[in-house]
This record gives sequence, C-alpha cells and structure tokens, in this order.
Amino acid sequence: MDRLRDGPLALLLLFLGHVITALEVPLDLPQPPTITHQSPKDFIIDPREDIVIHCEAKGKPHPSFSWTRNGTHLDIDKDPKVLMKPRSGTLVLDISGGERAEEYEGVYQCSAHNELGTAVSNSIILRQSRSPLWSKERISPIIAQKGQSLILHCRPPAGLPPPIIFWMDNNFQRLPQSRRVSQALNGDLYFSNIQPEDSRSDYICYARFPHTQTIQQKQPISVRVLDNNPVDEREPVFMVPSESVKLLKCNASSFPTPAISWVKHNSEIPSGRASFLNFSKTLRITDVSEADAGEYRCIANNHHGSVHHTIRVTVNAAPYWISAPRNLVLAPGEMGIITCRAAGHPKPSIRWLMNGLPIESQDPSRSVEGDTLIFSEVQTGSSAVYQCNASNEYGYLLSNAFVNVLGERIRNKHVLHDGIVFTRFKDSMLEGNAYVFHENGTLEIHMSHPSNSGKYTCVARNSLGLSENHVYLEVKEPTRILRPPEYREVQRSRDVVFECKAKHDPSLVPSMTWLKDDGELPDDERFRVDSDSLTITDVTESDAGTYTCIINTTLDQDSASAQLTVVEQPGAPTDLELTDLVARSVQLTWTPGEEHNSRIKKFLIQYEDALHQSGVWHNLTEVPGTKTTAHLKLSPYVHYSFRVLALNNVGFSRPSMPSRQYRTSPAAPDENPTEVKGHGTEHNNLVITWKPLTPQQANGPGLQYKVMWRQQGIETYWTSVSVANVSKFVVSGTPTFVPYEVMVQALNDYGPGPKPGAVIGYSGEDFPSAAPGDVRVLVLNSTLAEVRWSPVPLESVRGRLQGYKVPLSSHHVTVPSAPSFFKVSTFDLDSLMLEWGPPYERNGRLTGYTFKYQTVNSKNDLGLLEELDLPSNQSSFTLHNLPHSTRYKFYISARTQRGAGPMLTEEAVTVLDRGTINALLPPRVVTSSLAPPLHTNVTSLLPPVAPAFGNVSSSMSKDGALISWEYWGTKKLLYVEYIIDKSDEDWQKEKVNGSQFHVLKGLKKGLAYKVRVVARGHDDRAVHHSEELLVKVSAMVSPQVDIATQGWFIGLMSAIALLILILLIICFIKRNKGGKYPVKEKEDAHGDPEIQPMKEDDITFGEYSESDFDEDHKPLKGSRTPSSGTVKRDGSDDSLVDYGDSGDTEFNEDGSFIGQYSGRSDRDARHDSSKPLSPVNAMNSFV
Repeated sequence: MDRLRDGPLALLLLFLGHVITALEVPLDLPQPPTITHQSPKDFIIDPREDIVIHCEAKGKPHPSFSWTRNGTHLDIDKDPKVLMKPRSGTLVLDISGGERAEEYEGVYQCSAHNELGTAVSNSIILRQSRSPLWSKERISPIIAQKGQSLILHCRPPAGLPPPIIFWMDNNFQRLPQSRRVSQALNGDLYFSNIQPEDSRSDYICYARFPHTQTIQQKQPISVRVLDNNPVDEREPVFMVPSESVKLLKCNASSFPTPAISWVKHNSEIPSGRASFLNFSKTLRITDVSEADAGEYRCIANNHHGSVHHTIRVTVNAAPYWISAPRNLVLAPGEMGIITCRAAGHPKPSIRWLMNGLPIESQDPSRSVEGDTLIFSEVQTGSSAVYQCNASNEYGYLLSNAFVNVLGERIRNKHVLHDGIVFTRFKDSMLEGNAYVFHENGTLEIHMSHPSNSGKYTCVARNSLGLSENHVYLEVKEPTRILRPPEYREVQRSRDVVFECKAKHDPSLVPSMTWLKDDGELPDDERFRVDSDSLTITDVTESDAGTYTCIINTTLDQDSASAQLTVVEQPGAPTDLELTDLVARSVQLTWTPGEEHNSRIKKFLIQYEDALHQSGVWHNLTEVPGTKTTAHLKLSPYVHYSFRVLALNNVGFSRPSMPSRQYRTSPAAPDENPTEVKGHGTEHNNLVITWKPLTPQQANGPGLQYKVMWRQQGIETYWTSVSVANVSKFVVSGTPTFVPYEVMVQALNDYGPGPKPGAVIGYSGEDFPSAAPGDVRVLVLNSTLAEVRWSPVPLESVRGRLQGYKVPLSSHHVTVPSAPSFFKVSTFDLDSLMLEWGPPYERNGRLTGYTFKYQTVNSKNDLGLLEELDLPSNQSSFTLHNLPHSTRYKFYISARTQRGAGPMLTEEAVTVLDRGTINALLPPRVVTSSLAPPLHTNVTSLLPPVAPAFGNVSSSMSKDGALISWEYWGTKKLLYVEYIIDKSDEDWQKEKVNGSQFHVLKGLKKGLAYKVRVVARGHDDRAVHHSEELLVKVSAMVSPQVDIATQGWFIGLMSAIALLILILLIICFIKRNKGGKYPVKEKEDAHGDPEIQPMKEDDITFGEYSESDFDEDHKPLKGSRTPSSGTVKRDGSDDSLVDYGDSGDTEFNEDGSFIGQYSGRSDRDARHDSSKPLSPVNAMNSFV
C-alpha cells in the first residue's frame, strides 16, 4: 500500500474512499462481455504437445463462446479431437494420438456473447514450430594469407522461430571472439585479419531451435593460414554491413585490427536504451520509437587511417495505443463518447465494429467521427460491445469496449472506497473553501482538523429516484515514519543496522513489523529486531534485498523501505587470451568475474618475466572497468605471462590464472640510462653515475654501457670505455674542478642504443688555495660588529664557492690565566728546552706567549732580562748557545687581545760537561729516525733525568701516517698530537692504547703536519714529550692499481724467489762441508804490532787442538791484554772487536763460530754501562 503523506487528509480519504465508481458495474447488474485472457496473435506451438488456444471472458449473464477458423465457423462437435473447456472459450486440440499438428494451422478468432453484446478476440495465427536439417554440402578447405580478411558463412536452415546461431569446435567449446574475430547477426563468422593461430579444421556452425530444443550443425570448415606472403598493413574496409531496426551490425577488415565506434547524425545515440555488443561491432537499441530513426555512422580506424559506413534507419512501427477505448455506463437519456486513438508508421486506419460486425449508420443516437463514437439520448436496450480495429501494413490492434445502458434505480453501496457523491451536507449544506466537490461526487477536505469530525451525508439522484448514505468522520493524528531506514551497502561478514523511528496518535497503539522482500524475516538469530531498529550481524550474500519497516495502528499505517546490498571483492577474471601477436605488442582479452554488487572500476594487468625475474609480478597497465580488452606494448627479450585483477569499491580481486607465455625476440636497447651525472669525490677524479636499465629495458643479453667523456671547451674527441652492467665509472687524473661533457650509451649483443645526449659534470673539488685577505672588523655598537674582507680569486677557490666561514666567540675577552704548567724538560751543555701548557682559562682567543729569561749569579743577582714573543700554538722552546754551568731564571705568560695574564717562573742550570749527560742517558741503539737527537737539561730544582722518548719515526701507508717510538718513562697516558704546520690552531690529540705505534688517519692530502708524542698525567698535564716530527702527506695518490696482477711484478717476484732458493742451496752446501773461520789468515793479514802473541801455556782452548785443523786452518792463538787496558783498533771489518761491538750477533760467517767469542747480545749491552765498549772490554767479555 502506498504511503499516505497528506496529513489528516489521509484519514478522511480512508473513510470516504470506499464507494463504487461509475465505470465499474457490480456483477449483479447486467453487463456485456469483456475478453479477459487470450493467446498471442502469432502462436507457435510444439508439435509434440497438445494445442491450447486461450479465450476467457466475463459478463452478466455469463457469456457463451464460439470460434472461427480461417474466417469460417468452427464446428467443435464435428471433431472429437477438439474440446472447449466448460464456462470458458479455451480450445484444447488433442494431437497426442498421432495427429499432425500442421493440419490445425490457421487463423483462429474467439467470440464471447450474451444478450447485451458480443466481444471478439484477436486473430490468432496458429503455426507449428519447425527445425529442419542442414542441407548436405561439401566444403572445400579455405587457404588464406596472413593478414587477409575472411568470412566463414553459416547459412542456417529457415526455422520457425528463427534459430540461435553460435560457433564451436569438435570438443563443443565455443570459439573465442574479439575485436578481430566476431559473429555477424546472420550467423557468419568474420575475421578482420587472419593470423597463423587461426589455422584449424573444426570451425563448426551450430543452430539451436528454441521451441523444439534441438541443435543442428553444419559440416566443419577447415582454414589454413599461410605466412609466406603476408598481406601488408592497410586501412580498414567494410565487410557487408547488415542492419535491423533494433540491432545495427558493422564488420570491417584491416591489419592491424581496427577499432569500431558509432555516432548518430545530428543527434545523440540514446544512452539509456543503447548498448554496444560484440566488441562494439553491434549497436542495440531497446524500446525503439520513431525518434530513433535517422542516420547511424559506423567508424573503423587503425593507425593507417579510418573509414565509415552510414546506415539509414527508418522506424516502420506497427500500431500502438495512445488511448484505447474504455467501457461506458450510461443511464437512459444520457450522452457519452468512446475514443480509439492509435499511432504507428504509417499512420494506422481506424475501423469500428459492433458485436463483431460493421456498424450500421441508421441509428440516430450514435455517430462515428474518425476515431470517436458519439452517443446521445441513449435508450434502454441499446447496450452493445464495440470493437475498434487500428491497422497498417505492419500489424493491427483490436480492442473491445461496451456501452451498458442501465435502466434501474441507483442502489447505494457501503461507502468504503473512491466514492461519488452528488449532494453533500454536514448537519447543513457544506459551503466554503475548505471543501472541494468533484464531478464524480467525491468530497475532498484539503486540511482536516478535529473540527471536521462529525456526521456527513451524501445524496445521489437520477431520473429514477434518490438515495443517501451517512459517514461518520473522526480526525486523528496520522502515523508517520520520521526517520526511515536508509540504503546500506555493506561488505560480507560485517554488521548492518536499519533505523525506523515513527510518530503516531497517542490514543492508538502502534506495532512495528519488518519484512524482507515483502516476506517475513528469515528465522535466523543473526536478525535482531529492537523497538526502533533492525540489526543484522555477520551479513551474508543471501541477506541482500529490500527491507521494509511497517508501523501499524488500528486506524492507519506507514511504511518505508531500504535496500541492502552486500558487496565484496570482485571475482577473478577468467578466459585470458592473447591475440594480435606481433614483435612489440599483443592484445589481451578476458572475461570479467562476478561484480558482487559493486561495479568494477578498473582492471589491473600484471606481467611476469620468467626469463629475468621468475615468480615476480609487475604492474603493467590499468584499463577502465567497462573494457575487457587491452592492447599491451611489450619489450624485446622478455618471456611474458599476464594476469588480470579487478578492482571495485571493496578492493582487488584474486588474480586470474596466468595467460600462456609469450616470448619476445631480443633487440638493441631502445633507451639509454637516465639520471646521468658527473661529479668528483676526490680533487683529481670524475665519478660518472647513472641509473641502470631494468632487465625489461635491456632488450637482449650482454648489457653493457659505453661511458664517454671529454673536457668541455678543450678536448675535441671523446674518450670512451665500455663497462659491465654497473652504475658508475671513475675517471682518475683529472684537473681540479673543471667541466666535462658526459654521455652514457646502452648496448647489448644486438647493437647499441640510441645516441645519448650529453650532460655537464664537474671533476672533484679541493680545498681553497687562498684565504680571504684584508680582513677588517668594525665595531658598530655594543651588540653589533661588521666584518669585511676581500674575496679570494676565483681560480683559488678550486670548486663551487659555498660561502665564507666567519668563526666568532661569545666569550668575554679578558687576560688569560697562567699557563697550566711550566718546566725545563731537556738540558745540555749550551742549551735548555722548556715546555708549558695552555692556560686553563683562556678568556678569549690566545694571541701568543711572552717568554722572558735572565741569568742568576752565585749571589742571586739577576742579569739582563731577555724577552721573546711566541705564537699561541707553540708549547716548547729551546735556548741554544748558552754558557755551561750557568743558572737561569725563566718567565712565561699567555696573552689575549686584552693583554698578558699572570706569569709562571722556573730556574735551571746548564750542565758542567758532557760526561754528566752520558752518565744519565740510558744505553740505546742508534737507528735511523725522523726525530732530531734528544737533549738533556738539568734544572736547579730537580735532579737530572733521562729522556723518556727515543727512536721516534714516521712513515706513510695507505691507511695514514704511521708514528712509532720507544718510551722509557713511568707509565703515563700517551697521546699522539699533531697540528698543521705553520698554523695557529690548537694541537689535536689521539690517545694511544699501550702500544708503541699509532696510525693517524684522515690527514688532508698536500699538507704538512707537525707530530709529537706526549705523556700526560691523570690531571692531563704533560709530563714528557718527544721532539716534533714534520710529516708531509703527498698531494696526489697514484691510481689504485692492483700490482699483484701486473705481469712485470709477477716476473720480478718469480726471479727473486728463484734467486733466494739458489742462495739457500749454496749456503746449505757450504755449511755441510764443515768450513771453519780462517782466523789465522785473518790475523796474519791484519797483524797489530801492539798486540803480542800469547804463549801456549798462558791460555789454551781445550775444544780446539792442532789435530783438529789442517795447515790452512790453525787454532786461534791467545793474546795478552796490554797493561794500559786499551787496544788500538785497525779498520778490519772481520776482527773480533767488530763483532764484540756489533749489536747483531745472529749473522756470522759459519753460523756458530762467532758465538763462541761473545757471550752476550746487544740486548745485554743495552743495559750495561753507558760508556762505549773498548776492544779490551770486548776481549774481556769474550774471555
């Protein structure tokens, strides 16, 4: 029931709306016949079943029925196989006994008549359905060249009704269709351009006859496609376009496959009634009207051109009703009209009949004016049934309408629905604008109020009498839904809630009912009904539908409905097919999966490259959800497999099954690397980088890159090198920060890529070679200072000038504190070395140190004061050319721009003689060192101490500067400190972890550094430090070449190894001969007149006897030590003195002899007296 939205008026109409109408005659009154049901005009029957021809009618009295066949009365009693149902006109023709159905074919018409008139049915054409066999034929194989167009004709047998045509193969699988292959309206199969994969021997056309449910098949057609002389690509050409009123078909041939589109001349194709089928080759228009007539243009195009074909559509319409005749009920003496209006093309003609016969024109109370019958002053007994026949060459319409002249008093019925009232009053005659009186007798109250409640009386009169009826009206508040349920779209397994809140009259008791699809809710605990809502949990697909909320009271009701749509991800696409296979493209078609109530927005096409990345799927392209084909551009040298995903508002579907694999052939690269850049990482190199090509961009095996460069504006020719599949190349030995033109070209085994474009890059930068000059500071006020300087020359920047760094300090500048320490560290006969540490509180930037000294005599009188200014980065100073055994007093203070701070003092005395220093020095082996000789100072306050550091040296390695030393002092914290030579910066220090060497890393190339080793106490005060070394870092690092792979190096190493092997063999042979040291010959050759031969009884060597030696090898004779205790040495390199004084006892002439003359190594000598060993001492140690 429709919702009542008109406020209190709804209640009024509810009470006043139940009276009879003027056109509905009660069945207890006489009524002419009316046809209520009949068979279709074109009635096709199944010859295997009984024939039933329907004809039903009503009337008072009940009508009787008769039939005509082919215009002649059908005598039912004469044919026992023909029966008519009781109280019905329906015919039943029994043909189950073997009678042939075609014997009953013809044109049938039913008549229903009673004493008031006769109604007739349509002319029913009865025909038997037919499904004839295909005629026998021999079909020769079809041979065509690749790219030609082809039509496979079907030519099905004529059936009744026409058969449904489709193409399949021997396995009853439908042949796939696409933009290139499609079926025409007449069943023929069209190929726009034929391809080798179309070769097959089982193209079979099938015809299905719907009434008999039989399928007939044509003989298989064999097609063979040749590829030896393929047809060139060409513009589209139309292939026998066919047309229909509702279906317009357009086929075109070309290579590659053309795209089809449609337009209508001077108008738009009706979007709501038009659809495109069969890959846009068919235009279908539903509910065709005359407005659809016109010119439709089919356009076929590819990249070679386009053609169009115009189809002129004329809508020749069979008649259709504009206003069908309607029954007319009149009282005697009244007038009325019956209209019969129909349209069509051409315009239909109107013919009137009465009781199935042409109208006689002699009746003065009836006249015919075209499509209108006019009645005037009708009389009792003139009731009849009139037929209107509207026809043209395309069909006809037949409609019955009766005129019923009633000749009795009006009888009032219970006033319940759609009444008619002729006279109305409530206690008195009704007047005023609040009431509307309709001609059919209905009383309407626009805005009802409680004051409208009361008793209403309606009075009806005609010439035969008068009747009245009473209606009691009580006005109440209508029941109304204030918040109706709303449309819901929910995903499966979610919950959904429908709200339904209503308002009603307080005196009425409401009840709420929920319906699903106009039926009861499912008996499921997931549906929960509350006072004003319906909740569905864990929604399933079966829950989709229309939910209606009904609010009922004893007086009225209101209802509202809402749709529930259950959505989920779309189903996976199926039936992926590859067509139009060419070197760089392919066409992919698929069948969409279920949308699951959410429109597919787009399809995502992915591909897998089984050659380069098997198992990895990449996104290729997206197409709108209305398309099921995509033209895909491909890359060479890829093994493609495709799959498709569908996307709706819920999400992506599962991927489709992969398509068959398609392999493209290799080719030269189509593109070069991108993001080519040139920059330097060192001051003498150029690093060329690029973004490598992907495997799909490589187009073939053997991908390499040809890197080309030249200095811009200087070099004419390009320098090039081919590198493997990498992303950078380093050019060494370039000038500092100069522009280069750089190109990178891709190439593979099938050739190079396109010519690349050049980009500009710069070689590496270096530190600026000059600092700004003419620096001036102007103090503007207490909070603002202006710094000015002269810019450096452009050639000294050696890179991109990023700016100038102006360090500043926020400290309050005052005089500094005293240096952290001040001491005399080394002393000598004529020099003293003093050390100090920076002040703990600098109070600004140190500008230097003030160093003073003066002599002090035995009476403590001070001599002339000398003053020196030292730089701020200096921490030691040596005074030279001092008289020995002289006492000095030293002063030192630190300075800032505000002045000098407090001073520290120290006193020291130069040494009396060199022997004092030697007595204090530890024994040490003199080795080559970068450090100067150590100096020893003696202070007046401390006893003389030995130096703590020795053998300080440096060497350069690829990791940095290697600093090594020896340390004899007490265990302290050791640091290696360094500073750029001639710099006023602070010393940098790195802690040493207990070793006697350290590698300084990160030193800047091309600079010189002062390096020292310092021992500090736990309070960070320097206790000992070594002499400063000057370490220079080379400016150019030779190109890193793997020397181990060089041929000359390998040859040299082989020669050295062979030489060492030969020497070892010779030494081994000489050792095995037992050769002895020829001492006798040596002594004879180098006799010393001051050394007297020893007597044999003075000293003997028990282990050496004369019998043990031949005449060439005599025993060593002993010698006495002179009384003076000294032995004068000659220049012999083979004397025992040399071996006694040597620090290396491991290398001797026969490996064993010298060891018997010396019982100690130089490690032992290192801890002996600091005096040099004399030959006598050597001999003494030997003895």
